[in-house]
Amino acid sequence: MIKKRYTYLTEEFLKENPKFCAFMAPSFDARQDILIVEVPKLGKEAADVAIKEWGQDKSKITHLIFCTTSGVDMPGADYQLTKLLGLRPSVKRVMMYNQGCFAGGTVLRLAKDLAENNKGARVLIVCSEIHAVSFRGPSETHLDSLVGQSLFGDGAAAVIVGADPIPGVEKSLFELVSASQTILPDSGDAIAGHLREVGLVIQLLKEVPYIISDNIEKILVEAFEPLGISDWNSIFWIPHPGGRAILDQIEAKLSLKPEKLRAARHILSEYGNMSNPSVFFILDEMRKMSTEVGLKTTGEGLEWGVLAAFGPGLTVETVVLHSMAA
Repeated sequence: MIKKRYTYLTEEFLKENPKFCAFMAPSFDARQDILIVEVPKLGKEAADVAIKEWGQDKSKITHLIFCTTSGVDMPGADYQLTKLLGLRPSVKRVMMYNQGCFAGGTVLRLAKDLAENNKGARVLIVCSEIHAVSFRGPSETHLDSLVGQSLFGDGAAAVIVGADPIPGVEKSLFELVSASQTILPDSGDAIAGHLREVGLVIQLLKEVPYIISDNIEKILVEAFEPLGISDWNSIFWIPHPGGRAILDQIEAKLSLKPEKLRAARHILSEYGNMSNPSVFFILDEMRKMSTEVGLKTTGEGLEWGVLAAFGPGLTVETVVLHSMAA
C-alpha cells in the first residue's frame, strides 16, 4: 500500500487560466487537458512504490482496477496506466469513473471478489484524484461549493489484493473479511455531482453528517453481528474523512473514544478530502504507526476493524477488516 500527493493548481497556473477562478465559467476543455494526462501519471507514482513493497514482479498482476472522479476519456486511465507501468497486455482491467468518495470501499469489494474467484489472481487497485475537475472560485449564493473547495485535495493510492498469500514472499497487511454497499434512506440529493461545461459541480447539503450518523450503527450491526461484536470502541476505524463534521457526528453518535478517529482526523488535517484515495491514506497511516510504536497488529494492536466510505447517493461502502501481525 502506498500514497502519493501533489498539487497542480498553483498560483502561476491560475493566473494563466483565469476561467478556473470564476465560479461558473466554461473551462471543461482546459480541465480535461490536465486530467487525462496527469491522473494516470499520478496513479503510476503510487503503483510503482506499491509494487516494489509487494516484492513480486509486475508480470504477476492479473487484474487492474483504476478509480477516479477526475476526467473521462477513451481509452481510459486504466489503459494509460497499463502502458505506463508496462503491465501485460492481457491484464484484465476495470475502469471506474465518477463514483466519488465511497469508491474507496467499492474497489476493495470488487478486488476481494476477483481475488477469491480467480485462482492465483493479484489485483492492483489504483485510486487517483486531481481536483482540477471541480475547483472554482467562491460564490456567496453557493456556500456548499465554497465548503467543497476548502475540503478537497489531490492524492493517489495503490494496493495489491490477493487470496492465499505466498508464505515468506507476500506479507499481508489487512484481511478483507466482508464487504457490503447500501443506499441510505431519504438521502438522494445530499451528495451529488454533475459534469458540466464548467467542470464537475458538486452538491453537498449540510444534513450529510447527520444522515450518516443516524444510520451508521445499523450498518455496523449488520456487518459485525456475525462476529459477535457490538462494542464499537473495541475495533479500529478507517472512516472516509469527508469533513470534520462527519467525523464529529460519528464519534458522538457511537460514543467513540477520541483516539478511535485519530488516524482519520490526521489525514483530513494534512491532506484534506481526496475522495476515494482517502481511506487508503488512513490505512497506511494506521499500519505504519502501529509498527513504529510496537503494537502487535497493523490495526492499532486490535484484531477487528471497519472501513466505511461515504459518497453520492448517499451511498455507504462497509468493509470488515482483520488486522495482521505488525
